[in-house]
Amino acid sequence: MHILYILLKILCIIVPVLASVAYFTLAERKILGAIQRRKGPNVIGVWGLLQPLSDGLKLMVKESIVPSNANKIIFVFSPAITFFMSLLGWAVIPFNQYAMLADINFGVLYILAVSSLGVYGIIMSGWSSNSKYAFLGALRSTAQMVSYEVSIGFVLCIILLSVGSLNLSDIVNAQQNAWFVIPYLPLALLFYISALAETNRHPFDLPEAESELVSGYNVEYSAFGFAMFSLGEYGNMLIMSSCTVIFFLGGWLSPIACPEFLTGLFNLSIFSSFWFGIKLVFIVILFVWVRAALPRYRYDQLMSLGWKVFLPLSIFYLLIVFVTLLTTNSLT
Repeated sequence: MHILYILLKILCIIVPVLASVAYFTLAERKILGAIQRRKGPNVIGVWGLLQPLSDGLKLMVKESIVPSNANKIIFVFSPAITFFMSLLGWAVIPFNQYAMLADINFGVLYILAVSSLGVYGIIMSGWSSNSKYAFLGALRSTAQMVSYEVSIGFVLCIILLSVGSLNLSDIVNAQQNAWFVIPYLPLALLFYISALAETNRHPFDLPEAESELVSGYNVEYSAFGFAMFSLGEYGNMLIMSSCTVIFFLGGWLSPIACPEFLTGLFNLSIFSSFWFGIKLVFIVILFVWVRAALPRYRYDQLMSLGWKVFLPLSIFYLLIVFVTLLTTNSLT
């Protein structure tokens, strides 16, 4: 019975996540269409609501082509690794004070470890394709993700110093009086921009540069393999958006001060999850807005921004916070 209960909890998380990923693609196309003054998908179903299902069915029934000189085993398993790693991170995400799969005391380390392991699927796909374009795209993506993970790590060190815990629920509860975005606004911006680079999103989508690398690390993939890469990418975007909400926007905490007699009502799980979802949608819309508004960086500008700007800034901010907490006896 205990195993069945765990499997049921996993399904209760994975099924909504997969549905969210599918309809995130539709929302992105609709938002981009609105920004560019066009309609977006509006043929399949009412207002285009069945478009993600149509796209998924099309990719599933298409023929999957494996290059003759590719390492076939690694080529086939690489998209699965990327997709699986994008799902593993949800195990520790707290949607409210009760709704989470595992409330572990080292949740931040778990998130960092899982996001780091996602690099392997990309580098394996580029190498196993036996294509110089795919391999160059994989090297670009790996270098980009590793570079910006360093800045993200230092930002999280500042949050951990302020809270004194690696538990994600403790980080949310520490923001009862004020969300961390208020005292740490520069860090929130740095974390958000690093998340864009970490997920290979515009304006840092250079690994998928169509102009010079045809498509990047996934150039040889088609059908279901391509779909799994796409699902993994959008799943990582939702994970990073959730982390932004937890670390800087108070997680499931209400953004408004409610009367004392309503406090118990607003602390119910359904209201807590509602606030978490609203904040998550806001961050996701920012991802799409950045894609529509900003031009793409050059690769040298991308790496220079990560190593020469973000890394020194995050280390400098870490030293300031450490000294401040030490002098005010807030660091134990």
